[in-house]
Parts: sequence; C-alpha cells; structure tokens
Amino acid sequence: MRKLIPLVAALTTVFACTAQAEELTGTLKKIKDSGTIVVGVRDASQPFSYLVGNKQYVGYSVDLCNHIVDAVQKSLKLKTLEVTYQPVTSSTRIPLMQNGTIDLECGSTTNSIERQKQVAFGVNMFLVNVRMAVKASSGIKSVADLNGKPVVTTTGTTSDRYIKQHEAGQKIDVKNLYGKDHDESFLMLETDRAAAFVMDDTLLFGKIANARNPKDFAVVGEVLSSEPYGIMLRKDDPQFKKLVDDTLTKIYKSDEIQKIYAKWFTSPIPPKNINLNMPMSDKLKQQFANPTDKGV
Repeated sequence: MRKLIPLVAALTTVFACTAQAEELTGTLKKIKDSGTIVVGVRDASQPFSYLVGNKQYVGYSVDLCNHIVDAVQKSLKLKTLEVTYQPVTSSTRIPLMQNGTIDLECGSTTNSIERQKQVAFGVNMFLVNVRMAVKASSGIKSVADLNGKPVVTTTGTTSDRYIKQHEAGQKIDVKNLYGKDHDESFLMLETDRAAAFVMDDTLLFGKIANARNPKDFAVVGEVLSSEPYGIMLRKDDPQFKKLVDDTLTKIYKSDEIQKIYAKWFTSPIPPKNINLNMPMSDKLKQQFANPTDKGV
C-alpha cells in the first residue's frame, strides 16, 4: 500500500494536468491550436496605435498589448508565438472581433455599456474627454458656435452620438460629415470642408501636433463626454479576460505604467519626434490605482 500511494498521487497529477490542458477554451484555445495571436491595430490613432513608415505599428496601446502577448506565450508554454497585426477601423473593429478574425484590439476604443453587449474589455487603460478641434482663426469656442456649420466625426465612433445629443439639447443644426479614419477626418478640418472635428481630446492633440502648422489649430469647447479606453476582447471568454486583466493590473501597480506613459505622452514620439506634453492626470492615476472594466 505504501508503494501504491506515490503511484496514485503521480497518476492523479498527470490526469489533473491533462484535464487542465483540455480545459483551454475560447481565445486561449484558438491561440494554442494555431500558434498565432492576431492583434487588431489602427493606422492613424496617434499616440495609441498607428503605423510608422508603412512598416511598424507602434503606440501606447500597442505596448500594453505586447505585454499581454508575452503573458499569453508564457501561460501557454509556447516556445514561439507568431504575432499578426490586423489593421482595423472604427467601423470594422467590433465585427472583426465578433467573427474571430482578431483576438485583441489595441487601438483607441471607448469602453461603453452599449459596446459591452457585443464585446468585452480588459481593465481600462486610459481616460479621455470628447471635445472638438477647430481652426484657431475660426472664432468657434463652443458647440453653440457650430450652428449651420459642417462638423466631422470618424465613422463608428461615440463622438458622433455626443455631437448629435448636443445638437438636440441646444437646438442647433449642423451638417454631419464622416471620415473613414481619424486622418481623413482631420484632413476635412485642415482643408476647410469641416468647421470642427469632434473626437477624443488626446487624439485631437496628436493630430494637431503632427500637422504641417500646429499653431493653426486649437482644441476648444465644453467636454461632451469623459470616457475610458479599453483593450477589446471577445465577449463571454472569462479565461482570456482574466489573463488580460491580471497582466494589465500588474503593469498598473508597478513602475512599468509610468515608463510606458512617459514614452508616449511626455517624450518625443515617431515619426516627427513631437512631444505631446500631456502629464498623467489625477483621474488616470486613480484609475491605475483601482483598475476596473466599468464602461461609460
């Protein structure tokens, strides 16, 4: 009997490990089986996720997702893990997540209660205010000044809803225009096809900083909404969400988040080596101290 006990214990361990391996579900199983993780990225969401020189995707969100990719490889005990970057837009990001094309979406996506009906989010990674960019010479200072003017937002973003809500509330009438991405939306403002570009303020500052003549533009007006950004995941996948949340929380609770933030918001960034000079807000510090996936 004494000889049998260690044998039974060993067999139990083997069966437990086998069962644990078989219990992989959802995204982690997909990644394990394929040896590949597909990361959704944006071409023009500076400084969160954007393309540099048609070769490399970089940004604050991309750096966070790279940490998640490393954690996935370690958790699955994979010697190698192929990373594929899949460009997405505001319109395609949710459908591509739902149909299994991408496994993580690392861009500038607002974590909203409405979107949580379709997808899930890791613990929030950033906080922004929705405002508007205008030509500095336009005289536009508030939403009320937009009456009768063309206003652009990017297709598939929450900013569109907020400007329409303020239209109704203030009884103003604007002509709503839509850019396919943030670059096209800003170009409409730059070329006077739109009087204002309504979007998350950090993205607006990023576009202005990279404009030919940054002093020609200003971010003005009341805050239409304060919103958290999150890394988007597939809905009803608790195994993968726990890994993502644990990885991000570990970063937020360490000095690593300070380094990543400083790299993209208080240091020169590619391609023009412009510094956005955006110190971390007290609200974001509180967010990192108490991580949550609560949507707006």
